[in-house]
Amino acid sequence: MRIGIVTGSGTYALEGLDGERRTVQTTDGPVPVTVGTVGGVEVVHLARHRDGHELVSHQVTHRANVLAFRELGVDAVLAVTVCGTCDPDAELGSLLVFDDLHFLQNRLADGSLCTLHTEPGAPGRGHWVFEEPFSAPLRGALLTAARDAGLEVRDGGCYGHVDGPRFNTRAEIRGLVAAGVTAVSQTAGPETTLFGEAGIPYALIGFQTDYANGISDVATPVETLMELIGRSTGSFSAVLERAIPLVAADPPGPVGTSITWD
Repeated sequence: MRIGIVTGSGTYALEGLDGERRTVQTTDGPVPVTVGTVGGVEVVHLARHRDGHELVSHQVTHRANVLAFRELGVDAVLAVTVCGTCDPDAELGSLLVFDDLHFLQNRLADGSLCTLHTEPGAPGRGHWVFEEPFSAPLRGALLTAARDAGLEVRDGGCYGHVDGPRFNTRAEIRGLVAAGVTAVSQTAGPETTLFGEAGIPYALIGFQTDYANGISDVATPVETLMELIGRSTGSFSAVLERAIPLVAADPPGPVGTSITWD
């Protein structure tokens, strides 16, 4: 089994990965990855923002990233994100494993629809049908891994995708809270959708770095936000180190199904 790992802001390398850097050429452009092993399990690591945070959120090459993982034969994906919490009772620095998605616009940063199905008549074209967008077995592996690492983690929550690179206004956050969003960040909406269309099971764990605008009476200082982004790397490493062998021991199937016209 080959497991894909996607990391975000603050995590640009995967601790414990013994591998080689390579660039995968896709129809949507090149994607730099590291291919190797973690604890004897085959792993492909991709940093969304690339080394040195080269790409800010609206520049992340979502379609190319998913195509690269598919080209490399990735069977399941564990992804991490730092996020702003919409829950005033959440403890900053804690984790949550998402079980729902709010991504109404379903568009990429260039305005195009967020889909792999871009050519009329192309094989595999169709509709992704699901009850929950995230893989239940992968979610379970992340939750078990976080608890085994002694980290505080919430089981469930709605991920709210917001367009970056700016942060959101109080009014925007109020609308998301009314829709049931638990935490927000700027990259995982397209990622969830495209991996689903590709038939690759996917799960997402978040590290809460700040209170979204208006959630707390006192705004989270930027210094605190940046400090927690730095701390997230250690928490994510601890979780992934334990989750990877759990996934390898019990590989999941795709989330939902696709209605196609091949």
